[in-house]
Amino acid sequence: MSKYPFHKTEEEWKKELTDEQYRVLRQKGTERPFTGEYNIHSENGTYKCMACHTPLFISTSKFDSGCGWPSFDQSIEGSVEYIKDTSHGMIRTEILCANCGSHLGHIFNDGPTETGQRYCVNSVSIDFNKS
Repeated sequence: MSKYPFHKTEEEWKKELTDEQYRVLRQKGTERPFTGEYNIHSENGTYKCMACHTPLFISTSKFDSGCGWPSFDQSIEGSVEYIKDTSHGMIRTEILCANCGSHLGHIFNDGPTETGQRYCVNSVSIDFNKS
């Protein structure tokens, strides 16, 4: 049984997601920098989890960090789960959708805004709804 409110089997996820979405969202992969649809994107609206459609980020929290992935300085309260990640010889904080457990990216404490945070998110992990 999953600890997340929104649950599907891995077989169901494989049927519903593209190969790239599954690799990133369910297998904790990373898309190549500067290739994602939302890296350079500035419309007003809400970014939501590609897997379960939970709202995660508001467009006013998005900024251009130059890192090659969409960056946000805060998430919608309660929408993101934070997990210590020691993979690849680094110590980072992984961010997951709190509703379905899908991998979104990582958060760093080097953001240029008042929050000091940079949510570094894979474009393939999110979708966008205009305001």
